[in-house]
Amino acid sequence: MKRQHVPHALGLAIIAFFIALPFVYSRGNYDYIMHICIVGFFYAILASSWSMLAGYAGQFSFGHMAFMGLGAYTTALFCHYFFISPEPTGICTEFAFGDSYLVIKNPIGVTSTTLTQDCLAQAMEKWDGTLAVTRMPVWLGIMLGSMVGGIFGLLIGLLVLRLRAAYLALFTLGFSEILRATISAEIQITRGQAGIELPSLFENGITIAGHFFGKTDKIPPYFVMFSLLLGCLAILYWLSCSRFGLFVRALREDQDAAAALGVNTTRYKILVFVITSMMAALAGAVQAHYVTIITPNNLMILQMSLVVAMAVIAGVENFIAAAIGAILIEFVLEMLRTSFTIGNIQIDMTLWRLVFFGVVLMLTLRFARNGLLPPLINYFTRGHVAAETFAQRTGNDPVDGMPAETEGRS
Repeated sequence: MKRQHVPHALGLAIIAFFIALPFVYSRGNYDYIMHICIVGFFYAILASSWSMLAGYAGQFSFGHMAFMGLGAYTTALFCHYFFISPEPTGICTEFAFGDSYLVIKNPIGVTSTTLTQDCLAQAMEKWDGTLAVTRMPVWLGIMLGSMVGGIFGLLIGLLVLRLRAAYLALFTLGFSEILRATISAEIQITRGQAGIELPSLFENGITIAGHFFGKTDKIPPYFVMFSLLLGCLAILYWLSCSRFGLFVRALREDQDAAAALGVNTTRYKILVFVITSMMAALAGAVQAHYVTIITPNNLMILQMSLVVAMAVIAGVENFIAAAIGAILIEFVLEMLRTSFTIGNIQIDMTLWRLVFFGVVLMLTLRFARNGLLPPLINYFTRGHVAAETFAQRTGNDPVDGMPAETEGRS
């Protein structure tokens, strides 16, 4: 196998490994390992899309977790307040929807005095279980969450991306904190720190190949999140190899030169910002239905710092390296949730693991600014180019070192 083909073969092997893992792993901590994988896939989507934004386009943003939260809270509010009823309740806000009615439940907050004011619960009590009210489809909430993330990304892009320097980072940092504070304060609608509960991805279970999986089984959400990761990586790869990717890289290298060549710099900056915002919102919506609850703490700047650190350590200018690194780092951080004793001293790594993570980040920034994985990837993908160039200049065959044939040689 030629050296330049190794990354492709390794990529296929990694995909095959994660496809087979749920079926071949059988230890007692099965659910825990599947959970780590799902969370790792989630962070891989965030890290790879942020890598496209910061590493390829040169746009440093602190708003990725805000867009994740927008996607999560959009589908949460949609599934929490909107229902389909065969009959009008006469109490809730409702609209005719074909032969049924779209029912909008009233916000009731979290206090004991307001919980009895649930209009839908009152209607169900009146019907005495004779009519069934159904939630809106989960997939519709997820799509709506992704669209809301894209809309907010477009609005922020139109406001900020005509500017340069650190304005995008400062604006998205402020946007994230404002969004988190607003969600925390609007207890009546968002339930504040108590969080909003969501239905699971497959609330009624799902049957695959004749096997029924309940709503708590890990295999369906595992493959949903893994498929989402592969889809996002495929889109990012296609964009990076297209004319779009060429223009985006030109913006990072020299925006003035790109503009002088006729590139609409603002349009491409907004496009990449909207695309990555939608990916973050989509991942957040799916993750929210997996964990079945969303709180404002998920939008904290610490979570955003974790995503940035994952991308930087793995390789911020290579979104595939960022995705692989995010999965590996999530596994390492979870494996460090342990404690051990040295002499009479007990060390709890649950507290020290983030310190260890920070030290690795600082060492990476000092000695491997392009990340830990890109040098290895470049060795296989670009090493043969140097060998062929050297062979052309010396007249030797790049494979066996024998003199290469030249034109006119008999």
